[in-house]
Amino acid sequence: MRFFSDNAATVHPAVLDALVAANTVDTAYDGDALSRSLDAAFSDLFETEVAAIWVTTGTAANALALAALCPPYGGVVCHHDAHVQNDECGAPEFYTHGAKLLLAGGTGAKLTPETIAKTIEAIADDVHRVQPHAISITNATEYGLVYRADEVAAIGALARDRGLGLHMDGARFANAVIAQKVSPAELTWRAGVDVLSFGVIKNGGMNAEAVVFFDPDRVADFEFRRKRAGQLACKGRYASVQLTAYVESGLWRRNAERANRLAARIAAAAPQWLSVPFETNQVFMNLGDERIAALSREFGFYAWGPAGSGEARFVCSWDTPEEDVDALCAALTKLR
Repeated sequence: MRFFSDNAATVHPAVLDALVAANTVDTAYDGDALSRSLDAAFSDLFETEVAAIWVTTGTAANALALAALCPPYGGVVCHHDAHVQNDECGAPEFYTHGAKLLLAGGTGAKLTPETIAKTIEAIADDVHRVQPHAISITNATEYGLVYRADEVAAIGALARDRGLGLHMDGARFANAVIAQKVSPAELTWRAGVDVLSFGVIKNGGMNAEAVVFFDPDRVADFEFRRKRAGQLACKGRYASVQLTAYVESGLWRRNAERANRLAARIAAAAPQWLSVPFETNQVFMNLGDERIAALSREFGFYAWGPAGSGEARFVCSWDTPEEDVDALCAALTKLR
């Protein structure tokens, strides 16, 4: 019974069906009819005109989005626990051609205007120091917490005041939207987000993500960056159809609702051990090494944090079996 990561979830049958339906001859690269329809599909979802461009991984989405916002000599403010800092193997630095990640703190991997300002204001305004050009936030965060619309708006206001671009890593964007019962627009462009890495793979997709620009004029040379990065797949329709099937059918919403609901059951089974408040499809608990060892005999999950911290992470996917959650909840309630 596996609660390791939603990265390992199966591909939703609706996405597989869409791939089969797209298996006809069309123009190569991104000139096919499906790729040309992405802007309209995502514009409908976000209630404004956007430019949506497919890539094949979340790493590419994040790194290339940041490259569009930050020059090689600039810096990107992000949380010290952010995925772009800890889990991208230097891809943001590589694809920005040397931009620096400027690390800030905050509970539950969340930045605040105050922690961002503290990081920025420590940098002297002279040619000898890397100057900030962008901010990157993750929604939901690496600890499963959400930025509310007002929190994003406060960071967006700071970004505008400072002349900085605002990027959102939305690997679990659907889970964050569902957790708050808001619209995708409220969490993004209406709150000041310039570009979103729109996650699909963790929530029922196969190998396609989207980079969504809320000001199409900002796209500029992004297509060239994508090509140079080896992300312009020659049969682009197979990436595009995953995104359109995911967005237009409401699959993004249904899958995230189920994953969040299952995770909520786990959090409710042992609330006394929650190490951060539960909000989306990830549950973090301070169980201690002995309880972790006991659970590990039956369940797969990650021991989290530094060695010996006693923290565990349980992740539910759109396809996590209900009976596996039943078993984990029963085991958690029996722990002493």
